[in-house]
Amino acid sequence: MATVVRKKDFSLKVLSRNPENYRRETKLDIHKAPQNPESYLHPFAIEREYQRALNATKLERVFAKPFLCGLEGHRDNIECLAKFPTRLSHVLSAASDGEIRLWDLSTKKCISNVVAHDGLVRGMCAHRSGNFFLSCGQDANVKFWACSEEGHVTQEPVRTILNKHVYQSIDHHEKDDTFVTCGQSLDVWAGDRAQPYQSYTWGLDSMHYVKFNRIETHLLAVAADDRSIMLYDIRGGAGVQKLVMRMKTNAISWNPMQAYIFTAACDDYNLYTYDIRNLAMAANKHEDHIAAVMDVDYAPTGKEFATAGYDRAVRIFNAVEGHSRDVYTTKRMQRVNHILWSMDNKYILSGSDEMNVRLWKSKAAEKLGVLKPREKTAFNTAETLKRTFKDHPEIKRISRHRHLPKLIFSQRKELREIKEAQKRKESNRRFHSKPGAVPFQPERKKQIVELKD
Repeated sequence: MATVVRKKDFSLKVLSRNPENYRRETKLDIHKAPQNPESYLHPFAIEREYQRALNATKLERVFAKPFLCGLEGHRDNIECLAKFPTRLSHVLSAASDGEIRLWDLSTKKCISNVVAHDGLVRGMCAHRSGNFFLSCGQDANVKFWACSEEGHVTQEPVRTILNKHVYQSIDHHEKDDTFVTCGQSLDVWAGDRAQPYQSYTWGLDSMHYVKFNRIETHLLAVAADDRSIMLYDIRGGAGVQKLVMRMKTNAISWNPMQAYIFTAACDDYNLYTYDIRNLAMAANKHEDHIAAVMDVDYAPTGKEFATAGYDRAVRIFNAVEGHSRDVYTTKRMQRVNHILWSMDNKYILSGSDEMNVRLWKSKAAEKLGVLKPREKTAFNTAETLKRTFKDHPEIKRISRHRHLPKLIFSQRKELREIKEAQKRKESNRRFHSKPGAVPFQPERKKQIVELKD
């Protein structure tokens, strides 16, 4: 019988470590600690991450200081705000006394001012090149003003267009040398022409707000005094669609990232987001204001928008959610008429009745200035943890809590009771009526009266 001889393995096994895993690059760096990611070695990882998320949520509310400064200098109510498409630090504001001021956000000072109109400045917008801005006022004039990169505004208009009627709003085309005005009619102007090359009317009522689409640049939306929103294509000779609502629309803002989406600020304390491909029902309804919503403006990302309310509050909404994620108020701030989101997505400007333009942070707890790499990592980790545990009751309660003024708190409670009573009444009517006599109607469809093509 043959025997099998097994050879012994005399190879040596040594521990090998890469110095890059534990050695510091400089003596100022922190020491690198070895970590084993195996889950069985960390049985309390979830509990530890929850506690870190809870602490991060609490610290966010502690450091939430959104108000930066007030831009003072106007001697009358703020009538409109405008931003330049090619500049980050310059914004325009106009008051009821006809004065227009150019502000530098980096220094928080007024760098130029001009008395542009006799009476109210109804509308204002920047030229697509950024070297001019346009204004229309109560004196029935449309004026062009030259504005240099340094912020110097000419004291005399470069061009003036005289009109028979007062224009209520003005906006400039994103790409072409075309602008549009609205009043008794919707007029489209091109180049150096002294007369509009296209005029639109739909009904007898005047129009008070107009806005160009930033993606589909030939499309524009108009808000009229007959509670309607009208869509026009400047390539055609007539309106495209007309949506009649129960309450008046004060302002319209197009989503800068989605060509078919716009949001309307209405007198019924709500905002409605529409998809122009289906105007029969709103895509979303945004609640929380306790008075008329006067203005709305989207962030450059298209994910959020800010609103100005007659209830002396500025609110920030996520575009896909029905309730605001934050609310900004101050003791001295009166009715907020206009809102503006800066082009760098960091600041919000509000104009109110007490002659102040206020500058806010878009994220209340955000740290301004240059962040170190470790700070960026810490903030990103905290944001990830808060998103992971956002639905836990304690974290949800802390992140949603806001200290509101007594007026807003009490009226919001009263408005909530009124809505509950209306729902209860409708439910009782449906219960005591013949089946089908009181049909169900979605909340996003109740405000629509008629849709015309």
